[in-house]
Amino acid sequence: MVISNSEFTVGLFGIGLEAYWEQFDGLKASLETYLETVAGRLAKSGAGLMNLGLIDSPEKALQAGHTFRQADVDLLFLQVTTYALSATVLPVLQRAKVPVVLLNLSPEAAIDYDHFNQLPNRRAMTGQWLRYCSACPVPEIANVLRRAGIPFYEVTGTLHDEEVWKEISEWVEAARVQRVMAHNRMGLMGHYYSGMLDIYTDLTKQLITFGGHMEMLEVDELTGLRKSVTDHAVKERVNEFLQVFEVQPDCLETELTRAARTSLALDELANRYKLGSMAYYYKGYAQNDHEDTMSSVILGTTLLTAQGIPVAGEYEVKNAQAMKILDVLGAGGSFTEYYAMDYTDDVVLMGHDGPAHFKIGEGKTIVRPLDVYHGKVGRGLAVEMQVKHGPITCLSVVENFGGEVFFLVAEGASVPGPILKIGNTNSRYRFPIGAKAFVHSWNSHGPAHHCAVGVGHLSAVIHKLGHLLGIQTIQVC
Repeated sequence: MVISNSEFTVGLFGIGLEAYWEQFDGLKASLETYLETVAGRLAKSGAGLMNLGLIDSPEKALQAGHTFRQADVDLLFLQVTTYALSATVLPVLQRAKVPVVLLNLSPEAAIDYDHFNQLPNRRAMTGQWLRYCSACPVPEIANVLRRAGIPFYEVTGTLHDEEVWKEISEWVEAARVQRVMAHNRMGLMGHYYSGMLDIYTDLTKQLITFGGHMEMLEVDELTGLRKSVTDHAVKERVNEFLQVFEVQPDCLETELTRAARTSLALDELANRYKLGSMAYYYKGYAQNDHEDTMSSVILGTTLLTAQGIPVAGEYEVKNAQAMKILDVLGAGGSFTEYYAMDYTDDVVLMGHDGPAHFKIGEGKTIVRPLDVYHGKVGRGLAVEMQVKHGPITCLSVVENFGGEVFFLVAEGASVPGPILKIGNTNSRYRFPIGAKAFVHSWNSHGPAHHCAVGVGHLSAVIHKLGHLLGIQTIQVC
């Protein structure tokens, strides 16, 4: 047994038939070599690895199930090395109770038929044949797992095929995201934007689907924390703003100071409650301490978002989940919505006010002063950013009419061109099915008007994450 020290752990075992070992010299050693090849690749995935080797009897299978369960592995890989009994599989999965991916991997693309047929006797031929029999027991295993109600997934190909390893790495990534979401603590501060019915959600259903915890936060606490921030710390945070952002000359020093004080208070709030994401909105009342707090949060929430604590405005809990998923995948996860169409260039204009993930920006993120936050109380500083030009993925966490949660995903590209310089995030997105077809298809599934955007094409991993979570993934392009 080999296990490395990591919170996120995948389990690996191979299967074989114990009766074969005395019958065919060298067969077990060959199969163990195949298994070690897989173990070596998985060990480079960044996950901890528990490799229990070849399981070749029901008794060993039961013990393996106990061991995997005690180790709290997040995902199992079962390498089907040769024919083996389904009785060497079922006890493992019944005890481990985690998703399993069947690896149906041949050692080579094809048997060398000429070499095979020149082997000295039938026993040698059978032993050689069994080295290539990974596909043989997969239907038997699939039948038993279906009847047992145990979900499984399959990767089929050859042991050294890079396309196979890309698919395996996507399963590892999906399981890593699932684990992060299961441990994520989301802070909820304020309340929903009145009348924005599409973003309302069942918090219990969100926790059932993704796991984690939701901590109810008070604006009063954030306001109180602002008062404990020192002037020296505020000065340092202003300097950080000047380094990280392209602060425009018409941004007043008083506004930068106000935003810095709130930013430091947000950091303390996030540390105090160990937040991994956040959703907020507070209508407020003009000219009081809470308005001063909430009208100066954008720079601070933008910093948090880029530090792996994505913050969604307008109390958009579902979108905070989508943003967190994309952030864990290293894609950013910035708050956005589409607001206009450019039929001349066949692009969709997308962006939003509030925080942005500036690490996926095209160039430095600009800070501009706004005399009014449209539809909201107060005035202050805002960020303006384009998403990096190149491939992007839009992700929405959607609730249907029955309250079921599902993923809606689309792949496209952020493209250069003119944007609106209004102190919001702004990007131009081109989709392979065209702007009009994209909007029609996206809308037909009834998402909220917000979504998360990340860099890169990530639909393959998101589909796998949906499988692990037991929810549907719909891809429009």
